Amino acid sequence: MQGFQLLVFCCIWLQAWAAKDYLFKNCDQLGFCSRNRHYRHQVEASGSHIPYFVDPQSIKVEDKVTGTILKKLELNELIWLPFELSLLKGDNIRFKIDEDRSDVQVKGVNPKRYDETAQAIFDGPEEQKIESLEKVEVTKEKVTVVYGNQDQYKAVLDLNQVALTVYYNDEAQVSFNSKQLLNFEHYRPQKENEKHVHSQLELTFDMWKDSFEDAKHDTRKFGPESVAADLVFNGFEHVYGIPEHADSLSLKDTTETQWPYRLYNVDIFEYYAESRMPMYGSIPIMIASKPDVSVGVLWLNSADTYVDVRKGKDVTTHWISEAGVLDLVILIGEKPASINNNLGLLSGFVGLPQLFALGYHQCRWNYNDEDDVLDINKKFDEHEIPYDTIWLDVDYTDKRQYFTWEPDAFPDPIRMLRKLDHTGRNLVILIDPHLKLGYEVSEYVDKAGIGHKDALNNTYKHHCWPGESVWIDSLNPSAQGYWDKLHEMSTENKVLGEAENIHFWNDMSEPSVFDGPETSAHKDNLHYGNWEHRSLHNLVGKSFHELTYNALLKRYEDKTRQRPFILTRSYFAGSQRTAAMWTGDNMAKWEYLKTSIPMVLTSNVVNMPFAGADVGGFFGDPSKELLTRWYQTGIWYPFFRAHAHLDSRRREPWVPGEPFTGHIKDALRLRYALLPAFYTAFYESSTNGSPVIRPLFYANPENPDVYGIDDQFFLGNTGLMVKPVTEQNARSVQIYIPDNEVYYEYTNSVPGKAIKDSLGSVKKAVSLGDIPMYIKGGSILPRKDRYRRSSKLMHNDPYHLVVALDKDGNAEGLLYLDDEESFRYRDGDFGIAAFEAKEDTISGNFVSGNPEFADQLEHIFVEKITVLGADDVTGAEISQDGKTGLASVKKHDGYVEIVGAKLRINKSWSVKLQHSSAHDEL
Repeated sequence: MQGFQLLVFCCIWLQAWAAKDYLFKNCDQLGFCSRNRHYRHQVEASGSHIPYFVDPQSIKVEDKVTGTILKKLELNELIWLPFELSLLKGDNIRFKIDEDRSDVQVKGVNPKRYDETAQAIFDGPEEQKIESLEKVEVTKEKVTVVYGNQDQYKAVLDLNQVALTVYYNDEAQVSFNSKQLLNFEHYRPQKENEKHVHSQLELTFDMWKDSFEDAKHDTRKFGPESVAADLVFNGFEHVYGIPEHADSLSLKDTTETQWPYRLYNVDIFEYYAESRMPMYGSIPIMIASKPDVSVGVLWLNSADTYVDVRKGKDVTTHWISEAGVLDLVILIGEKPASINNNLGLLSGFVGLPQLFALGYHQCRWNYNDEDDVLDINKKFDEHEIPYDTIWLDVDYTDKRQYFTWEPDAFPDPIRMLRKLDHTGRNLVILIDPHLKLGYEVSEYVDKAGIGHKDALNNTYKHHCWPGESVWIDSLNPSAQGYWDKLHEMSTENKVLGEAENIHFWNDMSEPSVFDGPETSAHKDNLHYGNWEHRSLHNLVGKSFHELTYNALLKRYEDKTRQRPFILTRSYFAGSQRTAAMWTGDNMAKWEYLKTSIPMVLTSNVVNMPFAGADVGGFFGDPSKELLTRWYQTGIWYPFFRAHAHLDSRRREPWVPGEPFTGHIKDALRLRYALLPAFYTAFYESSTNGSPVIRPLFYANPENPDVYGIDDQFFLGNTGLMVKPVTEQNARSVQIYIPDNEVYYEYTNSVPGKAIKDSLGSVKKAVSLGDIPMYIKGGSILPRKDRYRRSSKLMHNDPYHLVVALDKDGNAEGLLYLDDEESFRYRDGDFGIAAFEAKEDTISGNFVSGNPEFADQLEHIFVEKITVLGADDVTGAEISQDGKTGLASVKKHDGYVEIVGAKLRINKSWSVKLQHSSAHDEL
């Protein structure tokens, strides 16, 4: 009977999603957003605003500038708001406004404004990010901070208006509160509320309650406490970032809509394409770029947040958060990539994944049992299609109780894992934060007091997939020890045992609560430290996958020191250090294929590069053409997984039949051939924050026409430019050539003609099997071309270098190498091979952090070099280890292939190209 009730509940829940607009609040329905939008309209219409000014006598200069902002009420009462202006690593300026609530007492709740978001985002202690101020000038009118190696940066705080302007090379780039939209809703008792409201400027809508039907029981112990301000990007036409939204890369103007961009992690079922509604993750980072400078803003707030965008000669943005402190960082650099590097200095860079994680992942809800899993595994080999990982969704468990296995379907999981491991394959299993009532794990969480708490400080109990559940509070330090125990590597662990090829998927961690307001937790819930959930909602998912990551570090620390692999649906700024993400429950429709590209690009430009979308669409049944095109697009996602709903038909690569299976197989094999390039791109991202796939404006910021393009991109720094086909029945595509460098046709990785001096759009005919690709002149692309069943079996395979000569006959590229799975690279077990083409000579040089590691690569070679733009080459002389010799040269139209060279990857070598003479040609 209980199972039947759960089934009925889930069916009702799923049906309700058909009207999902009504489940989520738009700005007009959400008190803090509605109030601040109204305030903006009043300021813009009348010019009046609430007076904020800095008390000049309060200013102190030490490592940072501190002082007090005074907010003047209508009755001339002053509210004191302490502020800090500081310099952070990477020449990043930080401005923070807080409120002293030490005299506020609310039973059972931390009275402070939540100020721990920055520590959650920053990689390492917050105090270690601060740089000393050396050049500060204070007058009665302003504070001026000059910084940077060449004093190229300047931050000026106007004390009379609390307006902060940041300059680069003496030009204003970003302005805070220049439109006077600063609004800091300070604490006041409800009975005194009228004294604290500017009747001409402010609404009182939902200051003390929530009118939304599903949230009407939400208690507001502190009343109104939102923070808001305007940020103007001076002279910029485009802004990017603030994922997650199913929208374009360049953010749209929202000022006349009910939906500003909302950052509020929710479980949104069948989300709309081209939407600014909230989704599963939030990264409050916005970047902008123009030919001579790039900027970024990091909004250090984890509460429910809206961002309005208005485009004109400048881009004016209005940031509104429900609670917490007003805390932001302004970043400025010469190029877009410098913003990524600066962000990484603060929030950390992407964790270098194991190589298998960059391979193909096969998933559905659900593979039925062990026989089903092993049959799928076998069929990949029968069809000679590579893959690395098969996934199990929620129903592998016993009654949806995590850390259990369904005993009839999976009687011996370790046996299954060993069979997968035989060919280097892995298994990923789902473990979510909701824990079904009535079994060992949930009972411990409840009794130990390490679960989410409701507003009365009782363990929070509501519904998710298993029915009534509790949620582990991953912000509670005591939760870590228990999570460690559940994940430990030992023969006594009946779920995970000592298997090294099992990895983890943390889903539903927004948190998803089926009967909660907006499908999430109640905002008056309590977390460790008696913090209200409303103040930290968006970082809860991050804290959960970090709980798992830390447990896995301990699982592996005495054994293999593997790098953990975790996929999360809910994420926040800083998540890139410990998890990959995907775009959630998309649909098997063409518009979702199209929007997946800007979604993944957006994630990349804000330092969350390990991103992907469900290939084929989670809901529904894609046509064979759509499925084929999605695989041809999905091979470029940094995280590459096919996934499908329980009710979707089977759609593994061999299911659609020919010619579709052949085209899908070709695409998958291309992904595996390019794994060295993807791995190198991840290495670069892990050291400097550069996107793994990057928009055209990253390579060509000087070209204003590329800033709105979000359907083609480059793979890392390889020069490989891709334009996936995302239109039904497409027979041609328009490809934009972003500069006048030579570009070589490389569709389906087959070298073709060179395009020279063709800045602008070019039309290219395509068939169903085509993946339009070009290589930019000046690039060297590493590949591995031999078919293997998994990436682990490719480890010792030889390399193929594709050398695309620029107009001057030059090219360069990198290849990163390590053991592809452990943390030993941190101890020096890595190598970097640098390749260069110059003056008719192609050379390779190798640098390793550990000579012993370099010796381990003795048997790995470059066996083939393809040179694009060198069709008159007749021979090649090899120099290696003090010896010289000749290699075979195969001539083609527009390129040559040098084969049989066996150039050791861990040595220095050179290949001198020999050309036919004029006499020979005669």
